[in-house]
Amino acid sequence: MDLIKRGAHELLLEDELKQKLALGRPLRVKAGFDPTAPDLHLGHTVLLNKMRQLQYLGHRALFLIGDFTGMIGDPTGKNATRPPLTRVQVLENAQSYHDQVLKVLDPDKTEIVFNSAWMDAFNAADLIKLASTHTVARMLERDDFGKRYKSNLPIAIHEFIYPLVQGYDSVALRADIELGGTDQKFNLLMGRELQKHYGQPPQCVLTMPLLEGLDGVNKMSKSLGNYIGITEAPQDMFGKLMSISDTLMWRYLELLSFRSMAEIAGWQAEVSGGRNPRDIKVLLAQEIVERFHSRQAADAALAEFEARFRQGVLPEDMAEINVNAPDGSLAVPQLLKQAGLVDSTSEAMRMIQAGAVKLDGERVNDKNVTIAAGKVVVAQVGKRKFARVKVG
Repeated sequence: MDLIKRGAHELLLEDELKQKLALGRPLRVKAGFDPTAPDLHLGHTVLLNKMRQLQYLGHRALFLIGDFTGMIGDPTGKNATRPPLTRVQVLENAQSYHDQVLKVLDPDKTEIVFNSAWMDAFNAADLIKLASTHTVARMLERDDFGKRYKSNLPIAIHEFIYPLVQGYDSVALRADIELGGTDQKFNLLMGRELQKHYGQPPQCVLTMPLLEGLDGVNKMSKSLGNYIGITEAPQDMFGKLMSISDTLMWRYLELLSFRSMAEIAGWQAEVSGGRNPRDIKVLLAQEIVERFHSRQAADAALAEFEARFRQGVLPEDMAEINVNAPDGSLAVPQLLKQAGLVDSTSEAMRMIQAGAVKLDGERVNDKNVTIAAGKVVVAQVGKRKFARVKVG
């Protein structure tokens, strides 16, 4: 149970899960992904890692690709109707998911299924019968639907169909456990209710937190540019992981690493005792790069990082600039402006927000970071603007 609950937000219901485990058979563990984008990122792997842990305990993963629901469009967390995908887009993205998911899951204990396998066979009468199991009032209990209704924002009828179909997927698969993000709780509980309606034992629900992106604030998302894709080049993946804050590093270790919590707790004690947190970040970055590429790629990425940012292998024409810190320290936006790397402090703040500013190879995520007088830092804006800056 400790391993199952590691990093999880909520388990419903724990006593039911203990009863299922006591049956002594492999449990059917379901997690669904709508193929709305062609690439997975580390935020997606929070769920996949949990499935991998359950596989380690002997259970079977049902990785559900929602090729049918993808054409409806998941309204979760949306304040407007989400545009549905075409069948061609869904199939292209589904193939990409199929290829990528086995980078995390054990192929021998994974069943990849598509919900079109049963939903394409539904006729109009079947869909009406499914819709009759829940009321509009019950649907409006869902947070995003309720907010849109109260704000007089439109809710299309087909959006009510989405949680019903997701719930029916659990019936079709006879799922014992379903995993999902915290924002999916309503849909996951729908699966429990529909299984009861169809005479099946209700699935347990395990919700996982939404992983913050590189900015440490917003959910990891390609649209926000704060993501690490699992197919990115080893050097890019390594560099992005090294750019996260020391605080966020511990959350990434809990949700992404396969290291034991005891080992991670030991590292926390070492850092509290004076060990440089960068050492731990290197271990995390190497583990993730090795998982999605190879040990050789992880070693090469570390070597390149060390050479570039610790041994001074930087552009030969990099300017060396002195800047003034009249108050004894200088905020990064002012440093970048004085160094001529940006035209204004407002531009500097925009570049910081976009994750495009680094000092000594580490991404700056906080515009309020200051550099003390007497320090020399290598400042970088974007991929091509460098300067060795001495703060006077």
